[in-house]
Amino acid sequence: MLRRGKKAKTPLSEEEQLLLYQQKLLAEEEMAKKKERLLSQFLKDKLAKEEQNSALNLNKINTQWRTVLREVKTKELHKDIEILSQTFERVVDCKDSVIKSLAKDLSEAEEQYAHALRSHLHNIDQLLALQRRRLHLLEENYNNELEVLTKEFETERKTIIDQHEKEIHYLQDVFMAMEQNYIDSEYESKLEFQSMWDDLKNKNLEEKHFLRIQLENVVEDLWRRFQEALKNYTDATEDRKIAFETLKVKDEKSSKEIEAQMKKIQKLQEAITISKGKIMLHNHESEDQNQYIRNDKELVLTQLRKLKSQRMQAREVSQENLVKLTLESNATLKALKKIVDKGEKILKLAEICRKYETEEEKVLPFYSSVLTANMQEENEEQNPEELTMELVKVMADYVGMENFWKRYNKVKLEQLSLQHRRAQLLEINGKLREMLKQYLDGISVSDEVLSKFNPLFIVNHQSNLSQPLSTSTAQSTYNIIEAAHIISHTL
Repeated sequence: MLRRGKKAKTPLSEEEQLLLYQQKLLAEEEMAKKKERLLSQFLKDKLAKEEQNSALNLNKINTQWRTVLREVKTKELHKDIEILSQTFERVVDCKDSVIKSLAKDLSEAEEQYAHALRSHLHNIDQLLALQRRRLHLLEENYNNELEVLTKEFETERKTIIDQHEKEIHYLQDVFMAMEQNYIDSEYESKLEFQSMWDDLKNKNLEEKHFLRIQLENVVEDLWRRFQEALKNYTDATEDRKIAFETLKVKDEKSSKEIEAQMKKIQKLQEAITISKGKIMLHNHESEDQNQYIRNDKELVLTQLRKLKSQRMQAREVSQENLVKLTLESNATLKALKKIVDKGEKILKLAEICRKYETEEEKVLPFYSSVLTANMQEENEEQNPEELTMELVKVMADYVGMENFWKRYNKVKLEQLSLQHRRAQLLEINGKLREMLKQYLDGISVSDEVLSKFNPLFIVNHQSNLSQPLSTSTAQSTYNIIEAAHIISHTL
């Protein structure tokens, strides 16, 4: 007991005091949170009960009001139905009278349409016959031009081939003549050389034989004289001396003659060498001539090759032209076929569109311009255009399309007016659907309907239901304006 007392009396440190203080704060916070939770749960339960009670009371009030409003609405609807039945009968009577008058107009319009259709079909038949004749003429012209071109091509080809064959024959004749001339000149030069060689040889042999004979005679004469001299020498020495002197003189003369003959032989040998040089020179000249002839032959062959290449090029060009001509002819035939198909398609579309034309369009297919003269003058003043020659030519080309553009502009304007009318009717339909939805929401019971404003809840003869559009605002008039006038102002 004493120990416990001592422990209780011991003072706490600052950290322990801080921990105790924090524990107390945490306990107080938890108590406050528990109180808030209990209070919020109580308030939520109370709010839920109040909402349930208010929803139940509101449903009771709405059911009572609906019964009252339905009775009132049924009475009003019965009255409206009676009024509508009377108006419907009156409208039916008016429509019957209108239908009778329209039936009469329809019979008259059918007669007019039959007459216009017969005339139109007659015009179309004439146009088709005219187009067929035109196509037949174009086809005949094309075939004629094609035949003319093929004939010209064949004639030109034949002329080129004949000229080529003539040039080939001429070149072959020239070549043969040159070869024959060369052979003749070579044969003549050989004959001349052989004749000169034989002449020189015969001349040399004759001269040699003549000199030999002459020398033999001289030798015989000398030998005879030498014998006489020997005889005379034997007779007398003086006579021998005289004979020796005469012989000596004669020997000198013979030596001179021998020298002269040797010189002649040397001259003849020089002449032979000169003739050999001339022969060699003539051979060189003939070789040069032969080389020149060969060069001419090669030149002629190159020209022949060039002519052959030119002929092949001309043949390829003519072949390409023929292929191009056939391709273009096929393209023109295809284009004409497309044009014919397009025309048939346009005629078919015209037949189909004719079924949907009104009586006024069948009787008067081409309307006059709605613009007055003053309006046209104002349009020209606002959009001045200088007419050039090119523009005048283009306008002249499209004069035949004026009626087409009139009908096109009319259809375009009617399309725009119908689109505008459709948009207005869609808007009216949307508003009527909204009113019908509000009415159905008013007579039906659901949470979504009850959460919104009730259109059948009437206060001071006023409700949340929007009023229908009046006939004066629903039906509006439209002014038809020509498309050309609109485009001139917009561009």
